[in-house]
Amino acid sequence: MIDLVKLDEHRELFGFFAGQLVYPDKETFDLIRESGEDVLPPAIMTPVTRYREQMLALSMEEIEELYVDTFDFEKSSTLYMTYSKYEDSKDRGQLLTSLKAVYEMFGLEMEDRELPDFLPLMLEFLYAADWLNHPHGETGMLTVITILEDGTFQLMKSLESKDNPYYELVKALRETFKLCLSQEVKIHESV
Repeated sequence: MIDLVKLDEHRELFGFFAGQLVYPDKETFDLIRESGEDVLPPAIMTPVTRYREQMLALSMEEIEELYVDTFDFEKSSTLYMTYSKYEDSKDRGQLLTSLKAVYEMFGLEMEDRELPDFLPLMLEFLYAADWLNHPHGETGMLTVITILEDGTFQLMKSLESKDNPYYELVKALRETFKLCLSQEVKIHESV
């Protein structure tokens, strides 16, 4: 089970990950450079450091190209967390509707231009929404984290097979989820 207090303690990290997984711009590049290792938990520091080193070796143009090639042209590494498992099935539609309802329950109004399972949006929700003391916080977060855990596992495996720098970032994100567990639960492990 996810411990909501631990999840809340890592809000800043979810904001960082959200910022790194949107289309890159100069601000994103500056955040890569500035991400301080002193604030990162040890389990996350190593993959974030590797990610940072790989990205800082690239120009801004190369980072933009990498992002588009990775997330826009590869179905296996999509940032839509339910797509890999459900593609365009009815089940995916139902999950998207449930996810949108969770966002709305916590005060987030969805714009029609983005699907609710877009990874940066989901992480921004974890960063910004007031779910900690909400009466339906546990249920809502279970929905969000379950979708994130499943989707990021598929994404991580795809990125790993391509030796893509974003692999390290997604690995660090998944390590952050592990830090938020209240008890031992079986989750997808990297092989």
